[in-house]
Amino acid sequence: MSLQVNCGVAMVGESQGHNVFVYGSLLADEVVRVLLNRLPPTAPATLSGYHRFKIKGRVYPAILPVENKKVTGRVLLGISGLELDVLDEFEDVEYTRSDVEVSLMDNSEKLEVHTYVWSNRDDPNLYGEWDFEEWKQVHMNDFVKMTDTFMREFELPEAKPRVQTYETFYKQENDKPLEP
Repeated sequence: MSLQVNCGVAMVGESQGHNVFVYGSLLADEVVRVLLNRLPPTAPATLSGYHRFKIKGRVYPAILPVENKKVTGRVLLGISGLELDVLDEFEDVEYTRSDVEVSLMDNSEKLEVHTYVWSNRDDPNLYGEWDFEEWKQVHMNDFVKMTDTFMREFELPEAKPRVQTYETFYKQENDKPLEP
């Protein structure tokens, strides 16, 4: 597997697409497949100087610069311009696309990539550390459904922003009566 990933990194340059470091819900192949209609090659990576926070009232994380911290994730390799547009829309106004340098875990190679940094550096709703394994068990299935709803609406002229889709979806989920 390492050989395949390393070949993917070698083949992906600026002219062949964008590389995007992901660290939250996009670690799940199921979410990426719904958004991009494919699974691009990936490489495990670490982003130094950042921390992955939980967000009060949200099931997805945020990252912000924090000294002496690091975030593990993966790089989506060879993302097209249209796919990057989809990711920008999905991340919505809550995040700012930023250029950062990550270290690939397989070979410690440094790679310049895009990532999505939380826009509000002083957000009082950020706390603790977000856990992907917990998210997978507790929230992934509903998040995939919400992402599917977002993508179906994304094609429409009156498409809602992802934050609005998220809030509408999770409000409906919370309004359902609990099973006895």
